[in-house]
Amino acid sequence: MNFIFISPNFPTNYWQFCRELKNNGVNVLGIGDAPYDELDVNVKDNLNEYYRVDSLENYDEVYRAVAFFAFKYGRIDWLESNNEYWLEKDAMLRTDFNINTGFKNEDMQRIKFKSGMKKYYEQAQIPTARYHMVDDLETAREFIQKVGYPVIVKPDNGVGASDTYKLSSDRELVKFFEEIPPTQYIMEEFIDGRICSYDAIINSKGEPVFESGNVTMVSIMDTVNNEEDSYYYIEKKLKEDVRDAGRRCIASFGVKSRFVHLEFFRLNKDQDGLGKKGDIVALEVNMRPSGGFTTDMLNYANSVNVYKIWADMVVYDRMTENYKGDHYYCPFVGRRDERSYAHSDAQILEKYKLSLCMHERMPDVLADAMGNQVYIGKFKTKEAMDGFFKYLLEPGA
Repeated sequence: MNFIFISPNFPTNYWQFCRELKNNGVNVLGIGDAPYDELDVNVKDNLNEYYRVDSLENYDEVYRAVAFFAFKYGRIDWLESNNEYWLEKDAMLRTDFNINTGFKNEDMQRIKFKSGMKKYYEQAQIPTARYHMVDDLETAREFIQKVGYPVIVKPDNGVGASDTYKLSSDRELVKFFEEIPPTQYIMEEFIDGRICSYDAIINSKGEPVFESGNVTMVSIMDTVNNEEDSYYYIEKKLKEDVRDAGRRCIASFGVKSRFVHLEFFRLNKDQDGLGKKGDIVALEVNMRPSGGFTTDMLNYANSVNVYKIWADMVVYDRMTENYKGDHYYCPFVGRRDERSYAHSDAQILEKYKLSLCMHERMPDVLADAMGNQVYIGKFKTKEAMDGFFKYLLEPGA
């Protein structure tokens, strides 16, 4: 099997996908824009060959790299980056090279555009926010008259929380239209809820071979826009209503042979047209693993190896190991360099030396959303995890 992995060096933990593919006998071919000599040894050791392009943004360059590999090794069976940023380019390459193990160009409307997702949520019978495609100030005001302030405005085809705004008044609305970039925006009614996710690996029949999920304490939008601390956790046990919503979305969106991260709101209060307090409401689908170190957190929380589970799905279309380890709450805290905290890094490492799984610097490109200094732990009880959050995030004097 010939597998092309796009950008195997970033995120920095993605070489583990390549390792497990190679362990399964796959010919793993990397395409990236980093010089070979600058690649981490783990990336080098788990690729059969690496093709360096000047820029992954240049489609012609990447196309030629794929063509080279196809000429040298024969038909390309899989092409994947597992990265939201490259999702559309992955689809273009699969389309152009007739690679049938992933999404193609015609699939992008429903999985990348937030407006395109609405129809498939409706088919899955999962409520979602009312929306308006932003065109002019007058029609925006008409929409807001129906749903009220605040409203959320974001690119219809966007990555993460970039260029996402919460507008709470007519003054803020007018200012937005004065400064609006040349991008198609979608405006949605505000949903008062906590974000939770369905993280799963899906086989070629559309069946989950692994399921888990996280709960976000502060939304990425607020983390980025307000420079707040980033903290969330992997559930010890996936809630059944989230599992049900996730599986219905998998069927509605036609997901096969993928690692996915589907986001939902759990309502903090009753909301007309959406549901009662505690109900699940759709947010957006992400047809790739959750970002940052979340894949590692899924391992810690579930005593599994999701990199291997994914590679086994690719090669065998199933999980090959029977994981029977304990389950944990796995919290993430991303502290910011510019903030003062009551407890130092050394104090944290000493207090939680038996519970910490990871203590890392977040790459700068992800720091706005995830914080600079990362702490990941695992705990048997929610009470112990809550104490971890409190200790790490207590502000300094």
